[in-house]
Amino acid sequence: MVISLAIRQNLHFMAVSPESLEKRIRNIKHQISELGDLRPGALSKQYNICGSPNCRCKAIPPVKHGPYYQISFTRHGKSSSQFVREEDLDEVQQQLENYRQLRQLVDEWITLSAELSSLRLREKRRASKDEIKRRKSRILK
Repeated sequence: MVISLAIRQNLHFMAVSPESLEKRIRNIKHQISELGDLRPGALSKQYNICGSPNCRCKAIPPVKHGPYYQISFTRHGKSSSQFVREEDLDEVQQQLENYRQLRQLVDEWITLSAELSSLRLREKRRASKDEIKRRKSRILK
């Protein structure tokens, strides 16, 4: 389950417990561990025209060669592309989907972790203020 943008924005207005945030983060970690193989990138279908003058791809209308499937991605600042065989297409598409889900889950994890951190800091400040009030009330007695 992925938290939508509207729900994420409403986290600030809802009374969310640290336990519920921790539970959702544990669930996200479990989902990530179950994803399987990952592959970043975008899949495209290519049709080509060759250099042979009497080829069908030069006819009117042209009958291009293909389809050829290609995955394009950037990793560590370097762009690259690879051809994908048609028999590997389903597996590569699943890897791309797994990677997309990973990115969504990590984004949600970060959002929830930031909210949990803010909540813990507010609780810590509140507890500190309560302790100061208790000390002052003991002194005044």
